[in-house]
Amino acid sequence: MTTSSGASLARSGIRFVKMHGLGNDFVVVDRRQQTFSPQPEDIRHMADRHTGVGFDQLLVLDAPTGEGDVGFGIFNADGEPAEQCGNGLRCVARLFFESSARRRRDLRLESPAGLISARVLDDGNVAVDMGEPDFAPESLPFTGVAPAESYVLPVEDEQVRFGAVSMGNPHVVVPVEDVRSAPVGAVGPTLERHPAFPRRTNVGFMQVADPHRIVLRVHERGVGETRACGTGASAAAAVARHWGQTEPEVTVALPGGELEIAWEGPGHHLWMTGPAVRVFEGIISL
Repeated sequence: MTTSSGASLARSGIRFVKMHGLGNDFVVVDRRQQTFSPQPEDIRHMADRHTGVGFDQLLVLDAPTGEGDVGFGIFNADGEPAEQCGNGLRCVARLFFESSARRRRDLRLESPAGLISARVLDDGNVAVDMGEPDFAPESLPFTGVAPAESYVLPVEDEQVRFGAVSMGNPHVVVPVEDVRSAPVGAVGPTLERHPAFPRRTNVGFMQVADPHRIVLRVHERGVGETRACGTGASAAAAVARHWGQTEPEVTVALPGGELEIAWEGPGHHLWMTGPAVRVFEGIISL
């Protein structure tokens, strides 16, 4: 791999941009300008932090097929596709804004979960319309249960209580007293692959500090614990609001930094605001 600042670049290979949102990092490949049809083993190779580039998710940009400005696909570090990625949405919006001659701040992104509105703000942050949280179990899907405020499943010889919501991708939110000692490494992978979640699920561990602040750690499906998760922050804010624990506007503090979430409640869309940072460009040979 050579970076774009090097004296010369390999004539063959895949051009990419490395980006992150609060440390949740991505490799972005623009397929509008090159041929790129990765197999799962290619993605795992690129994601390896010792022998590849290293990332939590791969974002692949495509020409829009409908009303959007740009389309994109999402792949987790294990090579499996994902439906949605909040921090990734912000990075796609920021990258498209910076590379577009028109420099429009209001954009429409064609994600695997549908058409998403985004706004690049004057301060460099990006606000994204995450849609309305869906608490129906079948939306995750979460099988074998009727809709409820919260659920309980046996994990590691304990009964774990959680909320469940779809933000375009599946999320379980576990309330904890102190997020620093939350069993992310033990309970996260087990809940992710529990038979009740046939497509697996993301797992957040949420401490509600006060009505305006949530502290969160997230075990991402197919990745493990990450420094930040945009859909995870949105899911935690939605569950806390659903349970009557928070106000419509809340700050979600993750290991990598803070996101601002605004959700009035049922019948309204949830908006997430946070940074998107371009780190470097390069070429990798698969």
